[in-house]
Amino acid sequence: MTKRRSRGDGGLHWDEKRQRWIASVTIGYTPAGKRIVRTASDKYKSKALAKLKEKLRDADDGLPSEDSRYTVAQAVENWLKFGLNGRDEATAEKCRILANKHIIPELGARKLRELTADDVDEWLLSKAEKVSTRTLRELCSILKRAVSRAQARDKVKRNVVLLCEIPKGREGRPSKSLTLDQAVSVLGAAEKATPWLCAYVVLSLLTGARTEELRKLTWAHVVAYDKDRQEWIPVTAAGWEHEEFAVYVWRSVRATGDTKTKKSRRSLKLPQRCTRTLAALWERQQITREQAGTAWQDNGLVFATRTGGQLDAANVRREFRTVLARVEGLDPKDWTPRELRHSFVSLLSDGGMPLEQISRLVGHSGTTVTEQVYRKQIRPVIQDGAAVMDHIFPE
Repeated sequence: MTKRRSRGDGGLHWDEKRQRWIASVTIGYTPAGKRIVRTASDKYKSKALAKLKEKLRDADDGLPSEDSRYTVAQAVENWLKFGLNGRDEATAEKCRILANKHIIPELGARKLRELTADDVDEWLLSKAEKVSTRTLRELCSILKRAVSRAQARDKVKRNVVLLCEIPKGREGRPSKSLTLDQAVSVLGAAEKATPWLCAYVVLSLLTGARTEELRKLTWAHVVAYDKDRQEWIPVTAAGWEHEEFAVYVWRSVRATGDTKTKKSRRSLKLPQRCTRTLAALWERQQITREQAGTAWQDNGLVFATRTGGQLDAANVRREFRTVLARVEGLDPKDWTPRELRHSFVSLLSDGGMPLEQISRLVGHSGTTVTEQVYRKQIRPVIQDGAAVMDHIFPE
């Protein structure tokens, strides 16, 4: 008769059905009092015993005992289910798409404890030929966070993704901007669109506000300067019989409702063309409100649906391209609303405005981001020095 192993030494028995030696060890208990058991198996008793000793050694050293059956797919799916709480739905959906398209199909079947840094390096290198560097960073971040969550739950001992470097991916979609003639044509085409779309295009191009900021703009944040009271008052109370108007770019459609950065929270005086289109939109929205009746959602939004709801980014993009379809020489499929912001920077730079002032207008914390993102839109030739020197030392 085989001698029974001592308590705490785990168990080792032959499974007739599986025709394998099964090693098992209790590593703890759940809050409900149920035992947490880790198992290992092998055809040979000596190898199964070696696996048992490894688990016991980890337990003695205070190290977690890895779940040998836990896969990369399970780790990623667990993170998608529990690790995205509090995130914006658009962000969560993007993570799900990236994980289900790139990570789970290619690495999902691999046992998490067997995943090595070399495996991740090879995978990232293969993806670098197909996706941009930004997408590579996002994929690596998803995998890293999923493994970290698994590590915190004793599914794996270490996070090998932390050991990997992100290679350079494919060149992303290059940013571009409208020329002055194209911008004039786009504004002309926008005049023929619906009032909300006309105002959206005009404000985007003439103020440089982000699309996420404009979609959250409220009438309470469109203000007029009252000369008698010498203060800025919302147009909802002041009306449109004033000379100066501004917008408070203080909100966005992000999960927190805040702007992208602290510097992005800014107040911008409106050009006259913006004021005119907003006044027309205000009048039209009052008619739309009456037509909607009880279905109207009183959110106070400047750019709203027919029932007062918030516009979706995809809807804005689709409607924006109907405007570009009226402009000769522009392919609507090649342009998105964010390029109006790039055009704003380009036109100001061509107009001679210093980079520091442009950065303040677009809500950047400094000139570095403006230079990096809008490098092709910034005037490359600084002429001030030459002009002054020609004046001091004339020919």
